[in-house]
Amino acid sequence: FYDRVNVSLNAIRDGTLMIRTIAEENCLEVFLNSAAVAALIDAARHTSPDDPLLELREQDYWFYLNSVLNKVAEQFAEGQIRRDMGLPVTTGRYLICLTCESAGEVRTRKIRAMLIQKSLLLNLPNEEPKYENPTHATRWKTLKYLAAQYQKTPYKFREVEICI
Repeated sequence: FYDRVNVSLNAIRDGTLMIRTIAEENCLEVFLNSAAVAALIDAARHTSPDDPLLELREQDYWFYLNSVLNKVAEQFAEGQIRRDMGLPVTTGRYLICLTCESAGEVRTRKIRAMLIQKSLLLNLPNEEPKYENPTHATRWKTLKYLAAQYQKTPYKFREVEICI
C-alpha cells in the first residue's frame, strides 16, 4: 500500500496509547505530482525497523509536509471560520512527519503522516503506555524515535495549529 498516505493521530489518554485515522488518501490526491509521489514511495521502501522516517532531500520536505498540512487543514476548516467569526474555539499545536513503519507486527506497509500534539512529542512519558492492541508497541517505539529526531532534524516535521 505504498501508494496510500494515512494521516494518523497519536495520543496517550489515561496511560493508553491511542492511534486514530484522521484521513487516508491515494498519494497522488495529497501530493498532486507523480514525480513527487514516485520519490515518496521510493523513500518509503527504504525505511527500516530502526528508522521509519522517510529520507527525502531537506529542501523538499517543506513541500511534502505542506501537502499533508493542507489535507489536515481541510478536516478542521470549520474551526478556522468559527474563530474568524469570533465564536468560541479550542486550538492545539501539532507536529506532522512522514513515516513508513516496518518493525514488529506492523500488518500493512504504507506511508503514514504521523500527527501528534507537539507538547506530547516533546514530553513523552518515560514509562511505556498500555496498548489498545499489542501491535501498537511498534508505534511507541516510533514515537520515541521521532521525539529524538525532532531535536536533530526539525525540518522533517511541520507544525500545524488545529482549531475546533
